[in-house]
Amino acid sequence: MRSPSFLAFLPLVLTVSGCVTERGPFTNRMANTGTSYLTRAARQPVSWQPWGRDAFALAARLDRPVLLYVGGDACRWCTETDRAIYTDPEIGALINALFVPVRVDRDERPDVAQRYQAAVETMAGLRGWPLTVFLTSDGAPFFGGSYFPADDPVTGRGLKQILPEVAKSYRDQRAFIVRHAALVRQLALAAGGGTRGVLQPARIRAQVAAARAGVDAAARTRALVGSVMHVGATSLLLDEYARHDDTASLAVARRALDVLLDSAAVASGPPAGAREDPPRLVRAALARALAKAWVMTGDVRYRDAGRVQTRALARELADPQGRAVFADQEGYAIEAVIFAASALGEPAAERGARAALDGLLQRVYARGWGVRHAVVGAVQGGGLLQDQVQVAGACVAAFQAWGEPRYLAVARDLAAALERAYADPLGGYYDVAAPDQAVPALSDRTKDVFDDLLPGANAWAARVLLRLAESTGDVAYRRRAEAALEAFAGVPDGAGVRAASFLAAAREILVGRAP
Repeated sequence: MRSPSFLAFLPLVLTVSGCVTERGPFTNRMANTGTSYLTRAARQPVSWQPWGRDAFALAARLDRPVLLYVGGDACRWCTETDRAIYTDPEIGALINALFVPVRVDRDERPDVAQRYQAAVETMAGLRGWPLTVFLTSDGAPFFGGSYFPADDPVTGRGLKQILPEVAKSYRDQRAFIVRHAALVRQLALAAGGGTRGVLQPARIRAQVAAARAGVDAAARTRALVGSVMHVGATSLLLDEYARHDDTASLAVARRALDVLLDSAAVASGPPAGAREDPPRLVRAALARALAKAWVMTGDVRYRDAGRVQTRALARELADPQGRAVFADQEGYAIEAVIFAASALGEPAAERGARAALDGLLQRVYARGWGVRHAVVGAVQGGGLLQDQVQVAGACVAAFQAWGEPRYLAVARDLAAALERAYADPLGGYYDVAAPDQAVPALSDRTKDVFDDLLPGANAWAARVLLRLAESTGDVAYRRRAEAALEAFAGVPDGAGVRAASFLAAAREILVGRAP
C-alpha cells in the first residue's frame, strides 16, 4: 500500500487543544443498509451514517466536517481497516465527538466513489482503496488519502493525530478550507472533463504503445493480478495483433496471460501492492481475454483455462441468491460469458448467461426508463451511465450470439436513453442522468472515459454504439460513437493502461475509416 503525503496540502501547524467536544445526537445506522459490506459495520463504535441528505444536514446543524469512508467487499485493506481501526473505541469516540461519519459501499454507489477518488487523486496523487476523505458540510472534499494507520505519533499520520487536527482546522481555518475545497472541486472536474479533437491515427498508435508498455511493466511485477483494467488492456493488445499483425502486442499479451494463469490469481488473490477489484469482474475480464487468445493463437492452455473460468462464472451469474446485484457489474460479467462461451464452445455456459441476462433485465430494466443500478439498497433514479452501457453491451452480445430480436430491442432502447438522459450537447455522456441533489458539492455532472473497476463509461458507450451499427446497419450509431470518442480525443495522453477501452474503440473507428 502506498504511503500518502496526507498533510502536504494543509500547510497548517495545528495542536490538539481546543477541539470540538460536543457529542452529536446520532448512532450507528448501518444495520438497515442494503449491502453486506455496510451492515458488517453495524457493531463498530463509530456512529456511521448512510450517504444522503440527512447526514449532511446533520453535519451543517452540528457545524462539523464529514468523515467519508469508502470501501468494498473485495478490498483487503478495507477489511484490515475495519478490523484494526474502526473497532478501536478510542478512535470511535474521537470520530463521534468531532465528525459526522458517513460510510459508502463503492459498489453500491460507484458514482460517489468515483467522484471522491478523483478528488483524492487531485489532492494527494493517490489511487486506491479504501478512501478516507474529509468533507465540508456541503460535501466538498478538503483533505484525504487512502489507508490511514490508527496511531503514528512520530510522523503524525495516524488517525489519532489527524482527527483532532482536522477538526480544529475546520473550526479555526474555515475560510481557508472552503477556498481549498472549491479549488479541489475545480481541479477534479477539469481533470475528468473531455478535450475535444479529431482522432489521429499516429497519436492513437503512440498511446497504444504506451498502454502496451504499461501492461508489460505490470506483468513483470505481477501488479496486473487482481486488476480488471490491466486484463482489459491485455484484450486491447490481442485486438492489435488480430487487426494489425502486431507481434509485439501479442508477445506482451501472452506474457500477461501467462502471469495470470501461473500465479493462480483467482485462487490466491493479488500480491501486496496490486489492485483488488471485485474477483468476479477480474475473472470475467480474464475469461474474455483467454477466449480471444485461444482463437488467435490456438494455444490449448488458454482454451482450457478459459473454459474453467467461463463455466464457473455462468453458474454464479445464473444464481445470484445471497449476493448483491449491481446492474453495471452484472452486465459486464454476462457479456464476457456470452463472448467467451461462444468462442470456446461452451453451450451450457451460454444457457447460464442467457438465464442471467433474462433475470437481470426482469429486475432492473423498464422500457423507456432505462436500467436502475441496484436491486437492493441505494437505487439511482434512472441508474448510472455505466449501468445503461454495460447492460446494453450484454444485450447486443446476446443478439449477435443467438439472433433473438428482443435483446436488440432492449439495446436500442438503452441507446436512446443515452441520448435522452445522459448526452452532453458538447459531446460525450454524463455519468448520471441527474446530479445528486442531496449533496451540493456533487451538483456537477462529470464525464468519464478512463478504465477503473469497469471500462470507462464513455469508451464503453462508443463500443456499444459500434456494435449496434454492425447489428442494425444504421450508420447513425457509428456517427454517435465517433462523436463520443472525439469528445475525449485529447485525454489519453499519458494515461497508458487506463485508456485501453478508449483506444480499442478509437482503433475500431479508424479501421472503419480506411479506404
